Amino acid sequence: MAKKPTGESDEIRLKNKIATQATDEKKLSGDPAARSLRKRLKRVQRKRRALSLRKKHAAGKQVEGKA
Repeated sequence: MAKKPTGESDEIRLKNKIATQATDEKKLSGDPAARSLRKRLKRVQRKRRALSLRKKHAAGKQVEGKA
């Protein structure tokens, strides 16, 4: 069976994890776990931006003219 989706998105969950680690530890630069979390967050953000751009291009020029 599949997992039930949570109320928050991956992006919000990753931001919260990074924020809690930032308050717990001041030296985040050398922490590999924190680095991987930041990389995952950037990957999710890139994916979201690419999806919105694809949708915008797929909508065509009519939507761009109306907006």
